[in-house]
Amino acid sequence: MRMLLVEDDPMIGESIEEALRSEAYAVDWVRDGLNAELALGNQDYDLVLLDLGLPKKSGLDVLQRYRRQGGAVPVLIITARDAKASRIEGLDAGADDYLIKPFDVDELMARIRAVLRRHRGYNQSSISHGGVMMNLATHEVTLNDAIVHLSAREFSVLRALLDAGSNVVPKSQLEDRIYGWGDEIESNAIDVYIHHLRRKLGADFIKNVRGVGYKLMAAE
Repeated sequence: MRMLLVEDDPMIGESIEEALRSEAYAVDWVRDGLNAELALGNQDYDLVLLDLGLPKKSGLDVLQRYRRQGGAVPVLIITARDAKASRIEGLDAGADDYLIKPFDVDELMARIRAVLRRHRGYNQSSISHGGVMMNLATHEVTLNDAIVHLSAREFSVLRALLDAGSNVVPKSQLEDRIYGWGDEIESNAIDVYIHHLRRKLGADFIKNVRGVGYKLMAAE
């Protein structure tokens, strides 16, 4: 999954970026409101982490304009503004959640999972397809109740396919989900990850739709 982090404080931004990457999220980090708008206009994201006190343009202005333009990606505000009026203003502007700094990284990750569940219509912290189950909180994947060990990017590719259900996911979209800005993308990387997943989950678990992308086999 790909996140946009909008945070001008270098120390906070670095710690959040590191935490997100450790959870297998791809991250694009910008440090002001204008670059946040450019990123939102040019890239698809699964979630935005948005500070309010930003240079050049406030986070609240960014959010309001984004929602007015029809932007539907969930937004989690991360800010030191703890006044009740600020929380109400942020939520009324279109934020999906509001987290006050300083916060615990584990709570941030739990808030992210909760926002993504609500946005995608999940009512539990796991996704299953056939005999495969993915626990979104622990990042544990099982096949017929047996634990399957996946790398961070294998997990991200599988998550994208599980999110899509029976729909085909283009290869380019899988690349967008697992690589952030500055990451070196090898031309056959997705094919390699798909090969590893098939070896671990079953040769027929993921189907190649030639010239289009990949999809999960029909669940029995």
